[in-house]
Amino acid sequence: MTFTPHGKHLIAGKWVASAATFTSDPAHGPAHAFSVGTAELTAEACEAAEAAFESYGQTTRDQRAAFLDLIADEIEARAEAITEIGSQETGLPAARLQGERGRTTGQLRLFASHIRKGDYLDRRHDAALPDRQPAPRPDIRLMQRPIGPVAVFGASNFPLAFSTAGGDTASALAAGCPVVVKGHSAHPGTGEIVAEAVHAAIARAGVHPGVFSLIQGGNRAVGEALVTHPLIRAVGFTGSLAGGRALFNLCAARPDPIPFFGELGSVNPMFLLPEAVAARGAAIAQGWAGSLTLGAGQFCTNPGIAVVLEAQAAAFAQAAQAALAATGAQVMLTEGIAAAYVQGRDRIAAAPGVRELLTQVCDRRQATPQLFQVRGADWLGNHVLGEEVFGPLGLIVTATDAEEMVQIARSFEGQLTATLHLDAGDSALARRLMPVLERKAGRVLANGYPTGVEVCDAMVHGGPYPASTNFGATSVGTMAIRRFLRPVSYQNMPEDLLPEDLR
Repeated sequence: MTFTPHGKHLIAGKWVASAATFTSDPAHGPAHAFSVGTAELTAEACEAAEAAFESYGQTTRDQRAAFLDLIADEIEARAEAITEIGSQETGLPAARLQGERGRTTGQLRLFASHIRKGDYLDRRHDAALPDRQPAPRPDIRLMQRPIGPVAVFGASNFPLAFSTAGGDTASALAAGCPVVVKGHSAHPGTGEIVAEAVHAAIARAGVHPGVFSLIQGGNRAVGEALVTHPLIRAVGFTGSLAGGRALFNLCAARPDPIPFFGELGSVNPMFLLPEAVAARGAAIAQGWAGSLTLGAGQFCTNPGIAVVLEAQAAAFAQAAQAALAATGAQVMLTEGIAAAYVQGRDRIAAAPGVRELLTQVCDRRQATPQLFQVRGADWLGNHVLGEEVFGPLGLIVTATDAEEMVQIARSFEGQLTATLHLDAGDSALARRLMPVLERKAGRVLANGYPTGVEVCDAMVHGGPYPASTNFGATSVGTMAIRRFLRPVSYQNMPEDLLPEDLR
């Protein structure tokens, strides 16, 4: 099944063109023209979302769950076409896109199952105490309620799982909030075909068409118009620190500031403890190389830093270098991302005290693995070394002893993940590191690699700034739904006026 994009926006159930267009820049295959988003279309989509909220915000959990299941069904009905155009636009292999499609439909169905249970509503009831002295207590009930229209920004590195119908959209719809998506210009055709799937599910479910709109990119002003529109009540974003911080500032500067749930990047350090390195250092190095180069290193959970004791560094570095050298060039998502990767590599290479262990030439949109090493003292003296390089670049940081390893752990900014590689004899050092890493990261791993984020109830994909802009939230897992809810108390409310789930 071949899909040819028509290049239009989906605004409240209608496919709409705009005068200006931009052309996609696929890794292979044909380029296509797409309408450029405008502030006027953004306002139209936001107004339709507000109109839809009057009914969609009052739907039952079963109705919303059925809608999420229908979206998953419609995405699967377009499986081959999604894989074809997704691979053309991003250069990602078919197997990766098939897996990501399964993750996307899986989280839609997981959220449907989760809201059917109702536990996420956190319902509470303090019964009235009319005879209490010195004053009676009223009847008070509490429940989480949807906040209203949500803006979602598609991510460049996940054209399915973090884009048009990805985790932010799925969790907002599960909460009862209409969504306005600003599509990413790196994969506009993929965004369009997924929007067609959502559009078909809306028709089948009979919900208000304003519950979902897609505005294509091509213009930064669209993003600004979206986050500053007075009807938008929250924003979900996955992307760069610079872009996310700019949007975060706009949300905070509004006359009515709104929450900005931005996942902005991370270097995801691994701490290699001495007993584990002595027992299986080469295997850890090979696993690190595999995680570092997965998807050309274009994962927000890419483990870019490995911290190891200086006495064990040479053997570990040799094994990592050999594993990385065996990895060939990989296509990056866009030429812009590839250029930024080269700039990041050059920034690391030019830093004082950094030694090049493996450097290879990158050709335009291609990425090759790079490996560097630096002493702990030089790391601690140079904040630049802790900034994310988006791509398959690894930096080994050597610590003179356990005390310096703890100092290095304390020096990190907020992270999505932190990893301990340890054996039984490493427990004492691990216990020293754990209180530090718990404060630095949203997910702490033992003897694993952070690429691959399980979509489940217990997952946290977020962390202290700059990993994300809201340390109490996650963009993966069922707890993501809570971002788009707020608690409401009902005091002495007649039962027929209460939400159905509180009666």
